Formats: sequence, structure tokens, C-alpha cells
Amino acid sequence: MSLARTAQRRVTRPRRTQRTVPVLSRLAEVAPVGMLVTGLDGTVRYLNPAFTRLLGHRMESGQDLDGFGLIHPDDAGAARQHLVRLARGETAHYRGEHRLLHADGHPIWVMLAGALSSDDDGHPDCLILQVTSIELQKRAEEALAYSESRWNHALEGARQGVWDHDIRRDTMFYSRMWRKMRGIPADEEVDGDQQKWFQRIHPDDLSQVMANVHRQDQGDDSFDALEYRELTRDGRYIWILSRGRPVEWDENGEPLRTIGTDTDITYLKTIEQELAAEKERLRVTLEAIADGMIATDAQGRVTFINPAAERFTGFSADEAKGLFAETVFPLRHAHSDEAAPCPAMACLTHREAMEVEDEVVLVSRDGQARDIRCSASPVFTPDGKVSGAVLVFQDITQSRALQRQLVHSASHDVLTDLPNRAAFDGALSVAIGSARDGQRQHCLLYVDLDRFKPVNDTAGHAAGDALLKQVADTIRGACRGHDLAARLGGDEFAVLLEDCPLANGRKVAEKIVRAIGALAFSWNGRLYRIGASVGVTAIKSRSESGLGYLGEADAACYAAKAGGRGQVVCFSEMTMDQP
Repeated sequence: MSLARTAQRRVTRPRRTQRTVPVLSRLAEVAPVGMLVTGLDGTVRYLNPAFTRLLGHRMESGQDLDGFGLIHPDDAGAARQHLVRLARGETAHYRGEHRLLHADGHPIWVMLAGALSSDDDGHPDCLILQVTSIELQKRAEEALAYSESRWNHALEGARQGVWDHDIRRDTMFYSRMWRKMRGIPADEEVDGDQQKWFQRIHPDDLSQVMANVHRQDQGDDSFDALEYRELTRDGRYIWILSRGRPVEWDENGEPLRTIGTDTDITYLKTIEQELAAEKERLRVTLEAIADGMIATDAQGRVTFINPAAERFTGFSADEAKGLFAETVFPLRHAHSDEAAPCPAMACLTHREAMEVEDEVVLVSRDGQARDIRCSASPVFTPDGKVSGAVLVFQDITQSRALQRQLVHSASHDVLTDLPNRAAFDGALSVAIGSARDGQRQHCLLYVDLDRFKPVNDTAGHAAGDALLKQVADTIRGACRGHDLAARLGGDEFAVLLEDCPLANGRKVAEKIVRAIGALAFSWNGRLYRIGASVGVTAIKSRSESGLGYLGEADAACYAAKAGGRGQVVCFSEMTMDQP
């Protein structure tokens, strides 16, 4: 798992921000300092190339590497105790010098700096360890007993400046490399007065240094390093890691001399700041985007939910964490109201991105339903294992309502809201096709209003439109619930009665005639009465087109009008009357 992936487990990206992942990974991959990420039990999750170059260990596919087991047996007790305390959250940071075992078995002295990383719930998640070789420093310390000159050259080769504080005389010695990293000429005398040093320290770091420098002089075992920014001769600040401890004591155990090294860690601090800035940008982005986003672990339990997703689901981030994604994100099919599968769980199962193409509805905790569009993608570790999923969704309630409205408008009459001619023709074609095998029979009614024109001529088109709406409601009320009543145009209507024999179709037509004849339409104080003539034809297994059947019903309606209006005529009866 890359360091970027470790960060991603705590703050999962939406797809549009995935380009930040390579930045995080690249910073870890190119860092000159060894980086190691372990679980709380010491199992290695990630090690960067610098760690491999230093200690030779690699992440082998399918094999677990024990990070705690890399500690030299002579150092293992103390080091493991500190790391276990760190894993338990008893301390947030640890720094200590230890020997780690190279892959070939030989020990290497390193400075081991550890920090406990917690998830957003505050639960310990993993240990992030920084491993810096101090092999040269240790060799130099050993060589000091034989040759101070050799020790000094070794430290300079490691680009570590040496300082020596004689507490009795209150004097300071600074090595050539110590001067070089600060831009001070090698032969220049440096005033060792502590106040002069304080003046070079960055104001934001001064209080921390002043509060802890005496602990370094006293050899406090719980504190052996200072990190601060110091002003160089060219006017810039560099980050200094200063390690030191007493090497001489008086008869009362009071330190007489403290020796230490300063290392320029500006590059490392730059990486830390870039990582922190990248994390902050990611956090702000996730909180600002309007799309809902939910991240899960490999089992489908929620690990992250952004503010938009909180609004849509009704779950707060604290409430959602640890719940299965399908609980926080319950989907239903828009047309059947049946439960729909959660895309996050599906992508974990199939190990591939999933996009929901059906119309689905998200039902929040308060019962509010939203039309949504959603997709989910799995998150893989470097070794190809699925570590979780990222679900992204949008509220498209308004756009889908508009789409449905447009579809409805395209197939319905604007005035009466009955299906229009195009929609009726389509339904008629389906009915004709279903009757061709002789197993089903339908009826087609053609309705033409009587005495409607005088209403339009005397009362105006507004009155005519109002009357047509009443007629549409009357026809709809006289039919069965699943029958299709449509307005063909003007004052002409049609009704398709599915699975209805001719005799029953005639009864429905007579019911429509009576209902329309009973209408008492009042406009501006004047009462109007109209009627209707209806032609009926049977849709059977004959090879007729929609126009053919409409022509039969129209002819029967014409015959009803010719016979005195307000009547029902079946096309089959009209045919039998002909010679």
C-alpha cells in the first residue's frame, strides 16, 4: 500500500480528484528518507524505495513482513515497548536510535521516528515510521575514542554539523559542516552566546526551543532532539534537527559537557508541508462539491461520507461510519418501488466500476425520496487487493421530473391531458398485434360530439375548451380503469377497450352517450346541452391496420349521426344492413 493509499483510507477521493493520488505517491516514492507504514501489530503495509535502499527489504506479494521483527534483538525490548505504547495511543510520537536488521542480516543504526495515525473516529489506525540512517554518526561516535579528526570527517561526509557545549566554561565549539549549512565561512569565529543563537531562530519556533533546550543539556531520556527553523547568512530559513546528550558529568551527576549534531531537514519538512497542504486541499474539495460521496472498506462498511452525502442520506458522518453502505444508501427502483442493489457492494464483489443505469430513488432517513444518478469504483492496493470502494451520486430529481414532464407532454393532449393521437395510434397497433392469434378481442369506440359547434360560436373558444375538459373527464369516468381514452382532435375522441367483447363495448359506448347527454354546461349564466354519437368496431384476428379499424369506427359513428344523433352504432351491424 502506498503512503498516498494510506491517506486515502482516511479521506477517500471522488473520481475528479484522483489526480492528487500520484502527487502523494510521488512524494513518498522520491523521499530520500526511509518511510515505513505498519499496522498496530507491526505488520508492514508499505515501505518506500529509500527504505529498501537502506535496509534491502521489499514487499513481496502474498507475504507479510513484520516491521517490529526488523529491530536488532539487543534493541528489540526497549524499541518494541515504545512502539507498543505508541500503538496504544499512550503517546502520539516517538523518536529513538536503534539498530535495524538489513535483509542480509547485518545491523544498521537508524534514527527511528514514529507517529500514530488515527482514522476520523479517533481510533488508532496505523504507525508511520521514518527511518534515517545514523550509521555514520554511530561510527563517528565510536571512532571518537580513537580519533576526533576521523569522527569529524565522517560526520561531514554525512553532512551533519557537530556542536560541543562545555557547560563549565559556557563555551561552544562548532564544526566546519555546522558553519557550512548556515552559510558561515569555515574560519569565522562564531559567538557561542545562547542569546545570539535565539536571535537566529524563527519567531514561531523560539518558545518551543527555549522551553526544551535545557532538557537536551540535562540528557532527558524522553527528549533527545529539537526541530526548529534557523536563519542563514543568505537570509533564508532552514529546518534543523538537533540531537545531543551529555558525555561528561561531575561527581554529583550534573552534566559538564554536551555534544550533538545538527542535520538540515529542510527537504523533509517541505515534503511534510506539501503532504499537509494536499490533504487540506482534498478535505476542502470533498466538503465543497455538490455530489454526494461515500467511501467504504473492503467489507462495504462506511469509512467516510462527505457533507453532501450527509444531506442526501440523513446520516451524519459519525452515524454512518461502520454501517454497511446499503444501510446508509438504500436504493429503490423508481417504477416498481422494489429494493435496488447498492453499487458500492456490487463493485466490491465484481472488482470493477459499476454505474447504475436504471432509474433509481434514494430514500433518506426522514423518508424523502430523491431521483439520483450514481456510480461506484473499487479501490485497489498496490498488490491488487480490493481495499474499499468509492460511491459518487447526484440528486437529479428536478431534471428527471422535467424529463418525465416532457415525455408526458409529447404523448398527451395539452387541453384535456388525455393521450393524443400519436399515443393512441401506438396503443392501437399493440392491441391489433395482440389480437392476431385469435386469443384476444378488443373494442374500438369513436366518439363525436353533437351540438358542440354552437357552444364555440356563441360562447367563444374559452367556453368550448372548458366544455371539452368536462367531456374528457366524463369519457374517462365512463370507462374501466385500464381502458385508454384519447382525444383525436377537435371534438372527436376515441376509446380502446382491451379484452372486451363487442356486446360489452356497446354497453360502454351507450354509457358514454348517456353521460355526455346528461352534462349541463353553464357559461356566463347560460346553460348549454350537447350530446355524442359513438361508432363501435371489434378488433379481432383480421389483418387490419390501425387506420382500417379507425375507419370502421368512424363510419359507424357517421351512421349514428345520420340516424338521429345521440346513438351507438356497431360497424358489424351496419355492414349486415347493407344489401
